[in-house]
Amino acid sequence: MKNTLPKQFRSVTDAPLLKALEAGLEKVEQGLINATKHTDPIAKESAAHLVNAGGKRIRPVLVLLAAQLGDPEGVNVVDSAVVVELTHLATLYHDDVMDEAPTRRGVPTAHKVWGNNIAILTGDLLFARASQVAAHLGEETIKLQSFTFERLCLGQMHETVGPQENDDPTQHYIQVMADKTGSLIAAAAQMGIIASGADRAYEQPMIEFGEAIGVAFQLIDDVIDISEEGPSGKTPGTDLRAGVPTLPVLLLREQAKTEASAKALLAEIEGDLSTDEALAAAVTKLRNHPVAAEAEAEARRWAAKAIAAIEPLPDGSVKRALITFANAVVDRTN
Repeated sequence: MKNTLPKQFRSVTDAPLLKALEAGLEKVEQGLINATKHTDPIAKESAAHLVNAGGKRIRPVLVLLAAQLGDPEGVNVVDSAVVVELTHLATLYHDDVMDEAPTRRGVPTAHKVWGNNIAILTGDLLFARASQVAAHLGEETIKLQSFTFERLCLGQMHETVGPQENDDPTQHYIQVMADKTGSLIAAAAQMGIIASGADRAYEQPMIEFGEAIGVAFQLIDDVIDISEEGPSGKTPGTDLRAGVPTLPVLLLREQAKTEASAKALLAEIEGDLSTDEALAAAVTKLRNHPVAAEAEAEARRWAAKAIAAIEPLPDGSVKRALITFANAVVDRTN
């Protein structure tokens, strides 16, 4: 099964590197198909649901790219990429239940097809399959996957519960992003180093890169939600209407403590946005408020942090590709 590289990597100009990543990704796709096969008739359908729907595959490609710093043909490289993508897919099944999302990757979500219980159990099944694939990759990788799984769960838990009395809401939000998204992207980069036998001096820079780029990815989503065009297939202001806390809203809440205009806009955003007219008006005002630019600047600061982290890496195609990826993350519009 052929899958194209994520668009964030398509501006990479090194043809041999792109060819290697594309070849590796084809092997990962086959690994995902094999890992989600099941003799149980229900699990057979539900486990393969999101694999068959496709996806960006950013995490497995990052494993493959990091592996270029060592032996990219190492026997554990492809399976490491499969592990991180299976883990990511498992979280999506759970997230969609919690968010009551109707679609994912252009298809109905699993809970819409089979119900909440089967969707949750399928997510658990994929976590189990990821552990099975990881079982022969060595103790270090098994521990890394387990540690990352814990952070993913804690991130979701902290997002669900919200900031506590003494927590700074914005810092709490950033930490949730680091746990829910940054941790697995960092693990992907780290697994690529481990599986390829690359110089371990590259490991910490790649971990820091992955964590920072994960935060940047999520923060730019917040900006996209209030962008003029809106994400592809998603109505601008979807998160606003759902009451999902985003960085622009969190920044606005802080300003509302001292500024009357910010307080008035916050009241409008937290009011009735059930009509398209009310939602569009609120989105336009928030988009034109200074907090929107502040939120984008924060996302770009995290991307710059990611790029700074890989300064110790050797100059060459891998480093250039990582920089291209980081810039593409915050320049995207959907």
